[in-house]
Amino acid sequence: MSWLSLLLSLLLFSLRVEASVHDYKADKFTAKGNAFVVHGGSEGIYSFNPIHNDTSLLAANGDSYIRFERIIFRRNKDFTNFSSLPIQAVVFEVEDRETIGGSAYGGQRAVCCTGDLAKLGVCTEGQVIHRPSAENSDWPQVFGVSFDMDDEEAMLPLKSIQITKTGMYNLYFIHCDTRLKELVVEGKTVWKNPSGYLPGRMAPMKFFYQFMSFAFVLLGIFWFSQYARFWREVFPLQNCITLVITLGMFEMALWYFDYAEFNETGIRPTGTTIWAVTFGTVKRTVARLIILIVSMGYGVVRPTLGGLTSKVVMLGGTFFIASEVLEMVENVGAVSDLSGKARLFLVLPSAVLDVFFILWIFTSLSATLNKLQTRRMMVKLDIYRKFTNALAITVVVSVSWICYELYFKSNDIYNEQWQNAWIIPAFWQVLSFSLLCVICALWAPSQNSTRYAYRDDGSDEFDRDDTTLTLIKPSKISSKDFGIVPEARPVQGSNGSSNGDLEEDKTE
Repeated sequence: MSWLSLLLSLLLFSLRVEASVHDYKADKFTAKGNAFVVHGGSEGIYSFNPIHNDTSLLAANGDSYIRFERIIFRRNKDFTNFSSLPIQAVVFEVEDRETIGGSAYGGQRAVCCTGDLAKLGVCTEGQVIHRPSAENSDWPQVFGVSFDMDDEEAMLPLKSIQITKTGMYNLYFIHCDTRLKELVVEGKTVWKNPSGYLPGRMAPMKFFYQFMSFAFVLLGIFWFSQYARFWREVFPLQNCITLVITLGMFEMALWYFDYAEFNETGIRPTGTTIWAVTFGTVKRTVARLIILIVSMGYGVVRPTLGGLTSKVVMLGGTFFIASEVLEMVENVGAVSDLSGKARLFLVLPSAVLDVFFILWIFTSLSATLNKLQTRRMMVKLDIYRKFTNALAITVVVSVSWICYELYFKSNDIYNEQWQNAWIIPAFWQVLSFSLLCVICALWAPSQNSTRYAYRDDGSDEFDRDDTTLTLIKPSKISSKDFGIVPEARPVQGSNGSSNGDLEEDKTE
């Protein structure tokens, strides 16, 4: 692969867009092969739509373009004693990437026209090499400006390029003049889709978060209505679930408003994004902690976590910090300058902590199931079996989706599948919401809620009642599942009182 293709693949693979209004604040040109380059932006843009139906937003008028506004190149005053070669803006669709650059006699591929190529008559020496696209002879779009003698500034002509074909578009500022030292670019470009300023790959997420907000509202209506009806029967675990649902409702609403404002103005609202990221990170942390403590049997077969409390809190705090940093970097501002190693450094801690959560959860579930089976707590055992099955399915689906995500990204280094890229983050939201719905169904507030909570009076030691939950009917469990289990009794202390779940039962 030529150095140019490698450069494009690295830039496009790591691309994250900060805004559809791209600001250039004294960005310096860097040497790439025989050219000097500033990456001006890359976005998926849908073609112009003159009959766009969304008239509620001023930005949603069907226009689709890339507009250059006051792009100024500045050079050092000490290097103004010559007229320069042109500094060019090159806009091309990713499918036309091979039309940029060329080589003489099969040699190394170059962006700037060399003397040998100029002799062949295929380009002008000192300018960017480009050929017309096979589909549209007007593309790629290349135009520029030169420094006159003694000029310190050169302004690119104001220009608006209408997009007539849906695709991933790239902008580079390129010059081939080795005499231009410390050259910088200032100004901005505006990239617009027919429905607004939201980048094409992110546009579906606006409607997705609108849908998820509605889904959380429906779940909230069910849960809070049950909570209000049976508030006297509520136990601590259900309060934790209430917190997760509330955080989820806020997170989805904030993401929707974040994308809606981004779409209207072209600039991502930093404050809203930070709040959305933080609510989401808190929700994920609390959800993982709830799953962990439920797996340990807290509030169901044991009243406290005992000495494990500090370890659980430490794990949750560490996960929150690692996830918050990663999400802030990915969503607040552009991270296209991050190298693969830098991003891996941020992703690894969250991934490792997730693995630790999974191992601890299933280890704790195994111990809790054994305890419930030994004590013959029939209803609770049935609920925990359903809970275990749901978690196992979630883990299997998650691993399968991670494999698909790696396959998707490895086969799309130029982001040609940008229209489908939104499905990857959306899937994780749907999966976590589905698991939350299962948990809500298993532990929904009801008139019998307290019988599924921990009781220290010994009355749940032989819970054979088949009374069902409001939504889930426990399946009957045959005595064959247990074999012949001796009757278990609470261990009596020296004062004759029962220790309940604070120590293991002994059998006769």
